[in-house]
Amino acid sequence: MTGIVIDHGSSVAPYDQLRQQIIEQVQTGGLIAGAKIPTVRALATDLGLAANTVAKAYRVLGEQGVIETRGKQGTFIASGSDPVRAQAEQAATAFVKDVRALGYSDDEILTMVEAALRGA
Repeated sequence: MTGIVIDHGSSVAPYDQLRQQIIEQVQTGGLIAGAKIPTVRALATDLGLAANTVAKAYRVLGEQGVIETRGKQGTFIASGSDPVRAQAEQAATAFVKDVRALGYSDDEILTMVEAALRGA
């Protein structure tokens, strides 16, 4: 996850800042259904937060239906209320994962998608 910034001087609790920013990224399409998000420990380390702070944000996001935990597979952005859009987002996520595994950069993937859109 990129673009998450925690303001330690804010009157808003760090867990709530994190929760709000994840929701905002979901609403703006920065995070889409099926996207895997970092583990609690990894995100805590990246953001300089206590693991319990991230765990609390994840717990609340889970209760709100924004994320879902799939056991050992990890934590993912949940499917929204629009099942067709959720399916499309999951297909896009799977495509990017598969093409990255082939060694292509994000810029190359975007070029491929743009070409496919022009040809469709």
